[in-house]
Amino acid sequence: MSKIYVIGIGPGAYDQMTGKAIRAMNESDAIIGYTVYVDLVKEYFPGKEFMTTPMKKEVDRCVLAFEEAKKGKTVSMICSGDAGVYGMAGLMYEVGVNYPETELEIIPGVTAATGGAAVLGAPLIHDFCLISLSDLLTPWEKIEARLLAAAQADFVVCLYNPSSKKRHDYLQKACDLMMKYKSPDTICGTVSNIAREGQEAHVMTLKELRDTQVDMFTTVFIGNSQTKEINNKMVTPRGYRNV
Repeated sequence: MSKIYVIGIGPGAYDQMTGKAIRAMNESDAIIGYTVYVDLVKEYFPGKEFMTTPMKKEVDRCVLAFEEAKKGKTVSMICSGDAGVYGMAGLMYEVGVNYPETELEIIPGVTAATGGAAVLGAPLIHDFCLISLSDLLTPWEKIEARLLAAAQADFVVCLYNPSSKKRHDYLQKACDLMMKYKSPDTICGTVSNIAREGQEAHVMTLKELRDTQVDMFTTVFIGNSQTKEINNKMVTPRGYRNV
């Protein structure tokens, strides 16, 4: 039976990858992924066969991985962060229905929520949810409903894909929705280029976040009613007494 590893490479730096991810890529004949992510790992795995597809060609990328495995190769399909969090794991299982002879193994990685949280301090210590602001595959009406529900329930909210050239005002819209239930003074944070060159982190209020410029490489954290700033770090208490 042929095998494909579906690997979350974390932010992309070698020391941010798990040992299991590194071993799997070393064992692979071919490494396949989105062009940007393959470029992040190329230097660490010389001698491998690298194949890429651009954005919006995810299905083609999965088919390519299965077709290469069909030739007898061990293949690594890589994605940033964690393969099972807005990653390729689900699509690989869907496409894999047509390739029953190929075994899939999912290898987790550090997703932006946990990687960014470590930079900001400790924002995810209590209940939280992840919401992507990209409406490429999800209608904005559904995203809006999820934002409102999360705000009303006082979740800490971590936003992926907060902005792009076509969605330059989506973070503003999200903040306006949040402020229907959250105070404008709610502590928030942003981290861009997590664990990569040019990493930046900022702690601010929800009102200030609304007018902050972000991009697709930024992860946004919106606190709950108990989240506070401690020494310029974003901290959400778990609820321990006598602290």
